[in-house]
Amino acid sequence: MSYVMSDLLHLVVKEGASDLHIRVGVPPTIRMHGILQKVDGPSVTDEIAEELMRSITSDENVQEVRERGGADFAFAFGDMARFRVSVFKERGRFACVLRQIPTTLLTFEQIGLPPSVKELLYKPRGMCLVTGPTGSGKSTTLASMIDIINMERDDAHIVTVEDPIEFYHNHKSALITQREVHVDVPSFGEALRRVLRMDPDIILVGEMRDLETIEAAITAAETGHLVFGTLHTTGAAKTIDRIVNAFPANQQNTIRIQLSTVLISVISQLLCPRADKPGRVAVFEIMNLTPSISALIRDNKTYRINSDIQTGAKYGMVNLDSFLLEKYQDGLISEDEVITKSQDPATIMEKLRSVQAGMAADEEEEDV
Repeated sequence: MSYVMSDLLHLVVKEGASDLHIRVGVPPTIRMHGILQKVDGPSVTDEIAEELMRSITSDENVQEVRERGGADFAFAFGDMARFRVSVFKERGRFACVLRQIPTTLLTFEQIGLPPSVKELLYKPRGMCLVTGPTGSGKSTTLASMIDIINMERDDAHIVTVEDPIEFYHNHKSALITQREVHVDVPSFGEALRRVLRMDPDIILVGEMRDLETIEAAITAAETGHLVFGTLHTTGAAKTIDRIVNAFPANQQNTIRIQLSTVLISVISQLLCPRADKPGRVAVFEIMNLTPSISALIRDNKTYRINSDIQTGAKYGMVNLDSFLLEKYQDGLISEDEVITKSQDPATIMEKLRSVQAGMAADEEEEDV
């Protein structure tokens, strides 16, 4: 038995899987609600892996894999779905991962974002970062934010720089320009150098992956643009430290000062398996810039930012551990997920015991 890529992609779409893995030595594997499940059938051979890879990959990308060890791109599977693809070599063999990109943009309510986040979309300038590990839904969140701006702001020219483009946006009230790295422009850095001449109001940087890109994004925010970007970090404090540490030591004080003025928000998100039914639920930490947090960034005291977030609800801030507890009380996630994903496991366990005691007392009252 051999495998046909179109059949595997039909399966991914039908089952609502997020990813398809092709590896030599095991059957094709899909990820359902965070869990890996092998497709019924024989293990993939070297020949099958290469055949499946070539069925979706251009000659140019195959050459890039041979020369550089990997290639990333996106493609449309008819009208059914779009996929982001990573093709690479491992142990001298071809392998690939295909991630399904949702065709329908989610609302803030469907994602679970607090309503306060919407206010960020109307800021005249500054930098808003959406952070989290790979597969945490950052791209989906950003696409929904851009879609709201696209629908509601007739004063905005939105320019996105992505590698690859995942969500295609049509022109609505706003004007939108989407540039793909390696297709429309050689690199993120080059795209951001050019973007300032394109009369942009809002700039989306798909990934702030290197010093050049980070520096250019900060400059764009400083020069009066609203900049959105992503980083593979968890938590506001770690995000700020990651940006500062990307710069040489003799520039770090300057970058702290710049960040303390241009950074308007850090939205960190994670995905947790649902406890009530199959699926996953997003949990968030949100830090919005206040005079106090601006001073902490400038004075290199990011370790104190979590305390400000805990007491910053009136500024639209959300503490991750409190958000986890709320989802636990709603019956959406398990106790293990709360402890595993929390920033302060010792404290969260004490709060869990208190919450559980209160829930037990409520149940006793209902029984009476």
